[in-house]
Amino acid sequence: MFESYYEFNRTPFSRDVPASEFYTSPSLEDTLGRLSYAAARQLFCVITGDCGTGKTTAIRRFSETLDGAKYQVLYLSDSKLTPRHFYKGMLEQLGCESKFYRGDAKRQLHREIELMRGIHHVQPVCVVDEAHLLDKEMLEEIRFLLNFRMDSQSPMSLILVGQSELWDRLNLQAYAAIRQRIDIQCKLPYYDRSEVAEYIRRHLAYAGEDHDIFTDKAIDEIYRFSSGAARLVNKVCTHCLMYGAQTKHRIIDDHIVNLVIQGELS
Repeated sequence: MFESYYEFNRTPFSRDVPASEFYTSPSLEDTLGRLSYAAARQLFCVITGDCGTGKTTAIRRFSETLDGAKYQVLYLSDSKLTPRHFYKGMLEQLGCESKFYRGDAKRQLHREIELMRGIHHVQPVCVVDEAHLLDKEMLEEIRFLLNFRMDSQSPMSLILVGQSELWDRLNLQAYAAIRQRIDIQCKLPYYDRSEVAEYIRRHLAYAGEDHDIFTDKAIDEIYRFSSGAARLVNKVCTHCLMYGAQTKHRIIDDHIVNLVIQGELS
């Protein structure tokens, strides 16, 4: 609706923006570098961050940067993930029908990974999203999975992605054995005010807009409302553009932002 009013070529602030068009903050750039290092060396990596800080977005961007001839990303996101369903999901993505029993499925997965690496020269990269919801049994299974050839190497790169509470759990003594295996840790922070401004400009440029639509004071209010969470920036900007199109405002100022926040988002 607002796209035609503002003469956008594409919709900004939406979930389907291509990963290549994402705003790359310094923290995201650092995270992508660490993930690439983990993939190349088959390391165990944990990414944490609060809601809306762009964890899944980072994984999307990372996946698109990998060479498909060298890596295969296996992605799982299930709040009730069990060891059996973990192996089943991994094997299905490799084009295999999983054995029923956990131990058989685990050995089957190891065989498939050895074939991938030895014959096709492809490295598996396993990403487990929403990992803060995994129970202790599943986290322990991940530790056992990484034992390979008398613990001399890891069969894959493993990336756990979850909210900040995941790292709080891993810091408990009960999870010491898992924590000690973690090679790389990344924490995605909220954007600061300058990053929110750049984020908004990047999305408007993606939509084909080469002029500022949001005033500096409007961005101040967006930052205050969102606290730098990308998901909330998307929400308030979208609502403001809808309001602006309905009321024929080409420029979004702080007054409009506050009207939208108080009337639609509070």
